[in-house]
Amino acid sequence: MRIEVAGENALILYLGEHGEPGTANRVEQAARLLKQELGDCLVDLVPSYASVLLIFDMFRCDHLHIRAGIRKVMNELSDEASEEGRIVTLPVFYGTEAGADLEQLARNAGLTTEEVIQIHTAGEYRVYAIGFAPGFAYLGDVDERIAAPRLSTPRQRVPRGAVGIADRQTAIYPAVSPGGWNLIGRCPQRMFDPDAQPTMPVQVGDRVRFESISRDDFFSLGGTLDDA
Repeated sequence: MRIEVAGENALILYLGEHGEPGTANRVEQAARLLKQELGDCLVDLVPSYASVLLIFDMFRCDHLHIRAGIRKVMNELSDEASEEGRIVTLPVFYGTEAGADLEQLARNAGLTTEEVIQIHTAGEYRVYAIGFAPGFAYLGDVDERIAAPRLSTPRQRVPRGAVGIADRQTAIYPAVSPGGWNLIGRCPQRMFDPDAQPTMPVQVGDRVRFESISRDDFFSLGGTLDDA
């Protein structure tokens, strides 16, 4: 563990050097316990792969108070896997119509497109971090058989709901944006809706499963194949 200053009212707690299940478990526990211990002082708390960013209200507390809270929480962490996170199932319409890179990814992996889909839907993925854009959840770990490097030339426009793979991560684009992930399908579920409560269907520590759906079901759930 180490604590570093991230601003006059912010500290970063590092719980490891890399994002892996053990570190992610500690991050999840620490984030939950820090909210309980320091909730009145916190403006925001942002967990990531191996760290937790704490932004605090300088009118309520200072660096020393936050550091003391962090040290107290660290003594309460357990090595056992947390059961706090939910299992969230997200629907995906797979196929070349919805995923422009599915066939190429399958060829590179020596698999059929059906095998890629089966492997992707068989996994259970931890939400390691949410970033890049609101609702962009970094999920891992993807089965090595379908892991694929980012595209050498990123697309200027990736549609909302696109499901992609990059290395051993998978994700759903919450909005139209540039991106270099390998696209294999489309999800009709909104990953970020500022008018909804909660605004995102997943949070750090949750586990995600993907369910393959038909084209008709995709449209009936509100999906679209344009760039919106």
